[in-house]
Amino acid sequence: MTESDTMVSEIWAWHIGPNPAWGSAGIEFIGTVCDPLLVYEQPPCPAEDYFWTPGYWAYDPDFGDYYWVPGTWVLAPEVGLFWTPGWWGWGGEGFLFHEGYWGSQVGFYGGINYGYGYFGEGYEGGRWDNGRFYYNRAVNNVNETNIHNVYNTTVINNTTVNRVSYNGGNGGIDARPTTAQEAAARERHIPPVTAQTEHTQAARANPQLRASMNQGKPPVAATPKPGAFQHRAVVPATQAGGPYKPPTNRAAAQPRGTIPVASSESNSSRPNNAVHPNEIPPSAPLPAPNSGNAKLDQKYQQQQEKLRAQQDQQRQKLQQQQDREHQQLEQQKADEARKQQTEQQHQQQTQQLQQLHERQQQQLQSRQQPAHPNQGQPPNKKP
Repeated sequence: MTESDTMVSEIWAWHIGPNPAWGSAGIEFIGTVCDPLLVYEQPPCPAEDYFWTPGYWAYDPDFGDYYWVPGTWVLAPEVGLFWTPGWWGWGGEGFLFHEGYWGSQVGFYGGINYGYGYFGEGYEGGRWDNGRFYYNRAVNNVNETNIHNVYNTTVINNTTVNRVSYNGGNGGIDARPTTAQEAAARERHIPPVTAQTEHTQAARANPQLRASMNQGKPPVAATPKPGAFQHRAVVPATQAGGPYKPPTNRAAAQPRGTIPVASSESNSSRPNNAVHPNEIPPSAPLPAPNSGNAKLDQKYQQQQEKLRAQQDQQRQKLQQQQDREHQQLEQQKADEARKQQTEQQHQQQTQQLQQLHERQQQQLQSRQQPAHPNQGQPPNKKP
């Protein structure tokens, strides 16, 4: 596989789709490393069939800052489903967020040791049996007076205990998905439920949960239920996972190999009135490759067509997600303020998608342009 082939596959791997850190569909792609995971106690499970979803650092481009999404107990959307946590990973040009999902088995979550059953691979916190979820008391805070479907299995955690919160890149977890985890990623999934989305939105709106405010040790580290930030069972972080490091200043020069996050700040520098993906004007076609090598030019042309098809799919996927949100607003008879807020979110998502596509085209074009005028030309034969 050539460098260009790898680049195209990495472009396709960039996260586009339902994203709890945005509240709906969105893109997160940044060049700064998120803070270490917190040290905190798990609140007690509130009732049967609630599933533990670990806390994580999300990124807010409007403030240029990470914020903590508290771990919480969430009612499983269907019997037999497990939660695969979201995770940050190096995408070749910067860090991207892979969204968590519900599925019949736990998939790959970056090898991150989130604790409480999520020790980097699989889930040791419980199992489904005859339509009921049984909790492993060895790794979960369960009150047996209220919840009787429990068992006790000691878990041997061979994962090195650290608080690293991302995969790959400089200092990240070195883990790759297994064959079984890759198969799990292709199975039917359910995105984060509404309670999880609202939980993340509330965390984003809470200034005390921003890393710059709490220095990596937020006052609310975990909650007994989604959004219950004022509940008496809320637990704070007992300590930060490591020293707080503020995100890279976007006004300064970006380090080589990183791409700044698309945000409302960067959007203001270039007009774009498109609110939804179907309103994005067609991208300017890339110039026809002309390296002098017909075989190489054909390969470059195929890469351009592949990228164009992938971007069309991404636009369609985001448009479908936004259409569903419009339908939900109509069904819920939302007021004008909420509709306007949703439209603003859609416009931001659309602009970020367009900017991402522009960067992808620029990167593809730069890799197809010869670095030397004679590059790609067959060598001249000696007379």
